[in-house]
Amino acid sequence: MAGVQPPPLRSLDDFLLTSARFAVPDVRDLDRWNHRIINNLLYYQSNYFLSALILLLTVGYMRPFQLLVGGVVVTVLFLGFVWAAENQAPIRRFRRNHPSISVFAILLISYLFISVLGGVAVFLFGIAFPILTVLVHASVRLRSLKNKLENKLESIGLKRTPMGILLEALGQEQEAGS
Repeated sequence: MAGVQPPPLRSLDDFLLTSARFAVPDVRDLDRWNHRIINNLLYYQSNYFLSALILLLTVGYMRPFQLLVGGVVVTVLFLGFVWAAENQAPIRRFRRNHPSISVFAILLISYLFISVLGGVAVFLFGIAFPILTVLVHASVRLRSLKNKLENKLESIGLKRTPMGILLEALGQEQEAGS
C-alpha cells in the first residue's frame, strides 16, 4: 500500500449541488456507462467513502452486532473471491468479463449467509444501500474536465488511490481513465 494517496474530498457544490450536472445514462451504450461509473468512482471516491461511512454508522448505531456480522461476512467473501480470481484462471476471466455479475454474486452470497444468521435488514440497509447509493450517483453524474484530468493521472500511474486499488482487485484497472 506504499504510495497510495487518498484523494481530496470534493466540495458539496461539485458533488451534489449547483455545479453538479446529472443525466440518465444511455443504457444502450454499456461501455460508455461503465466508463462513466468507473471514472466517477475514482474522482469522487472520498465523498463516496464518507457517504457510505455515514450510512454505515447510522445503521451501526441502531443494530451494531448485526452490522458487524454482516461486515465480516461480506469482507470474508470478497477476499475469498479476490483470492480465487487471482489463483484460478476461469474465475479471473469471469471477473474481468462480467464485473457487475461478480459484484452481484458476492452480495447475493453474502445475503444468503447473513439471512441464515438473521441480519437481512441490517445487510440490506447497512451494506447494500450505501453501495446502491454510490452506484446510482456514479451512473448519473456527468464528468467535468477536472474529473477527466484526475482520472488520467490515476490511469497512467502517477497517482494511486484506494478506489483504484479496489477497481484493480475487481478486474477493472484497464477501464480507468478511458
